[in-house]
Amino acid sequence: MTAGTLTRADIASRINQQIGLSRNESAAIVESILDHMSDALAVGQNVKISGFGTFVLRDKAQRIGRNPKTGIEVPILPRRVMTFRASQTMRARVAGK
Repeated sequence: MTAGTLTRADIASRINQQIGLSRNESAAIVESILDHMSDALAVGQNVKISGFGTFVLRDKAQRIGRNPKTGIEVPILPRRVMTFRASQTMRARVAGK
C-alpha cells in the first residue's frame, strides 16, 4: 500500500492476504460491512466502531445564510449532517504515539 487514498479494493486485498479468503469473498465482506453501516446511518442510527471512531448524525435547524458573491440573504433549509469523531486510540495512532 502506498501513500495516498485507501480504497475498498485495498481493504479487500488486505483481507485476502491476511485471512486467505478469495478476492470475491473479501470484496463481499467489505461491501457488506459498508452497506450495513450506510443502512444504519440512513435510518438515523449512529455508528460506533471501538478503537476507530464514531459516525454521528446531527440535525441542523434552518438558518439564514448569505450569498458571498451578491450579498443576498437566503434561507438554508434544515438538514441532517454526518460527522466523524475519531477515538482516542485512533488519534494517538495518527499522531504517531
